[in-house]
Amino acid sequence: MIATAPLLEVNDLCVDYVTEKGAVRAVDRVSLSVAPGEFLGIVGESGCGKSTLLYAIARLLGPPAEIASGSIRFRGDDMVTMGEDDLRHIRWQNYSLVMQSAMNALNPVMTIGAQLSDAILAHQRLPQRAVLARSEEVMRLVGIDPVHLKSFPHQLSGGMRQRSMIAMALVFTPELVIMDEPTSALDVVAQRSLMLQIKELQRKIGFAAIFVTHDMSLVSHFSDRLAVMYAGQVMEIGPTHTVFGEPRHPYSLGLLSSFPSIKGERLPLQGIPGTPPDLAHPPSGCRFHPRCPKVMSHCRTIEPRFHEREGVQVRCHLYADGD
Repeated sequence: MIATAPLLEVNDLCVDYVTEKGAVRAVDRVSLSVAPGEFLGIVGESGCGKSTLLYAIARLLGPPAEIASGSIRFRGDDMVTMGEDDLRHIRWQNYSLVMQSAMNALNPVMTIGAQLSDAILAHQRLPQRAVLARSEEVMRLVGIDPVHLKSFPHQLSGGMRQRSMIAMALVFTPELVIMDEPTSALDVVAQRSLMLQIKELQRKIGFAAIFVTHDMSLVSHFSDRLAVMYAGQVMEIGPTHTVFGEPRHPYSLGLLSSFPSIKGERLPLQGIPGTPPDLAHPPSGCRFHPRCPKVMSHCRTIEPRFHEREGVQVRCHLYADGD
């Protein structure tokens, strides 16, 4: 079997928010890769750097955020050093982004059709008839009647607005779709419907996806691999079924114990004590040690490196033996 080169490679990426009091590191030496057609889920508490990481990968960060170091290679090209003109040629055509809140991301005074038309004409010179045909095609692709091309965002339901955003992201059939909590504003029925739609589109088109969410149940059913983030760092990354079946990092275990399961024995929910650290003043050693039930003395002073166990990488001193 011939190994496929990664579509996306992120190596030691650091992102800072520059403030008057100094730089706050929101993403700290994150490394990950995404293969063609793969679905990578990223989970973690609010403020752990998930969205900042996505916007850095998409090269859509604005001041005061900046990429401090590291590399982002997409199809072999280094996107960190890429100029805005070059980025404009590949953004939406080769990779695209689905924003967190469709109501805020969509222009409220333009119809869905006008916004799709703007996206198409920004990259291709096409007659209006071809633009309309492509717009109707992608609307049908995401399960919306093309009649809603004439609708304004406020005239659509939350699920339809989110699917309209996905239609815009897929208008050029990109190789990578980056999704920042696309289901967060939807009820559980609409969430599952949208996720099934995304997976079906992925099967038809073959794009890779990076999906950020707070909802562990969603990523458990739909992602191929899972990255668990805490305080700007990836703590555990590996195949989703392995991470869920046997979470190794104490933080991953805490996350999984904090939401109910619809299968198996009914167990009391267990939250993670304490609060996430202030990234302006992160703790020394392991960033999770102030909240960790398995903390050891050296966890407080020595930062753990990654250790591999059965295809899963874990940033934890518990797995230092035997490397």
